[in-house]
Amino acid sequence: MLGNFTYCNPTKLYFGKDALEGLNKELPKYGKNVLLVYGGGSIKKNGIYDKVLSILKENGKEVFEDAGVMPNPTADKLREGVARARAAKADLILAVGGGSVCDYSKAVSVSVYCDDDPWDKYFKRFEEVTCKIVPVGCVLTMVGTGSEMNGGSVITNTEEKFKGGRVFDENVYPKFSVLNPEYTFTVPRYQMISGIFDIMSHILEQYFSGEDDNTSDYLAEGLLRSLIRSAETAAENPTDYEARSNIMWTATWALNTLIAKGKTEDWEVHMIGHAVSAYTNATHGMTLAAVSLPYYRHIMPYGLSKFARYAVNVWGVNAEGKTERAVAEEGLNKMEKWMKKIGLVMNITELGATPEMLDGIVSATVINKSGYKVLTAEEVKGILTASL
Repeated sequence: MLGNFTYCNPTKLYFGKDALEGLNKELPKYGKNVLLVYGGGSIKKNGIYDKVLSILKENGKEVFEDAGVMPNPTADKLREGVARARAAKADLILAVGGGSVCDYSKAVSVSVYCDDDPWDKYFKRFEEVTCKIVPVGCVLTMVGTGSEMNGGSVITNTEEKFKGGRVFDENVYPKFSVLNPEYTFTVPRYQMISGIFDIMSHILEQYFSGEDDNTSDYLAEGLLRSLIRSAETAAENPTDYEARSNIMWTATWALNTLIAKGKTEDWEVHMIGHAVSAYTNATHGMTLAAVSLPYYRHIMPYGLSKFARYAVNVWGVNAEGKTERAVAEEGLNKMEKWMKKIGLVMNITELGATPEMLDGIVSATVINKSGYKVLTAEEVKGILTASL
C-alpha cells in the first residue's frame, strides 16, 4: 500500500537539441546580475561557454564568474562562492556543468543571505533555510546526479574528512534546467560511465525498501531497464543521441523525488560511498559502484523477496524451479556482469582506499535506519573489506 505523501516539483525543463533557447524565455524573469558558475573550464573548450555567454549578453545581463568548481565541491570553495555571489549582488545563479556544479550552486544560493557559516548550518547542524534564497538555473553538461530537478546538495569538508549531503525543500530547486543530450558527448568516458551508475544507484536506493507492490516500484523497474539498455549502447558509441538522451532523461526522473513517493528509502550505499570519497576524493559514481554489490549481497537475506523480484523484472532471470534466494543471487550476478561490461570500478582499492583507511571510513559513514538492515560499524567494515 502506498503511504501518504505530498508531491511538488517546481523545476521547468527544456529538453532536446534546441533546449538552450529556453534561456531566452527564462532570463527576463530575473534581475540584471548573473553569477555564472562552472567547473574546470571544459565548457570553454567545447563551446558551451560562448553560447551561454552570448545569450546572457543578448538579454542585457551583467555577468560575474565563479569558476573552478571541483567534482567534489569543498566547504572552502562554498565559502568562496558565497563571497563572489555577495560581491556580484547576484539576482540569479546560473550553473553550467554537471551535478557537482548544480549541487554547489544550490548550496551557494541558500548561503548568500545567511549570517552563519554554511557548512556548519546546513551540512553539520542540518538547519532549515530561513533567509532569502538566490534563484538557481542549470545548463546540464553531464548526467548522473539528478541535481537539475531536485533540492540535493553534497559538499565535502576536507579538514573534517566528511562528505555531507542535504536535501533542501522545493524553494531551493532549480527554477529551470536546460537539458541538451549533445552537451554530454564530450564528457570523458570514465565520467560518463560513473554518471550512469550514479543513476542506477539512485533508483536502487529507493527501490530496495519496503515490501509493498506499488506504482513507484514499477516505475523504478522501467527506468532501470531503459538505463541498462541505453548504457550498453553508449558504452560502445558515446555519441549515440538516442542512448544519451534516454540516459539524460532517466537521470532526471531517477532523483526528482517521484519514485520515492509512498515508500521508505535506503541510501546506505551513498553513505558508505560518501565516506570513501571523503578519504580518497574518488569520483562519486565509482565509489557507489565499488561498494554496491558487497552491500546488496550483505542485506539481500533481509529483503529477499524484493531482490528476487529485481532479478526477474529487471534482469530477466527465469525463476522456474529455483529457490527465491537462487533467483536473487542470479540477479546480482547479472548486475555484476553488466557493471564489468560497461567498465565500472568494482573495488575501493582501485579508487585509492587502503586497509589502513578502513576505520576512518567506517567512522565517517552515516548509518541510516530505513533499509532492510540497520548496519553496525562492524558490518560496514566487513562491506568495505569485501570491496578492497
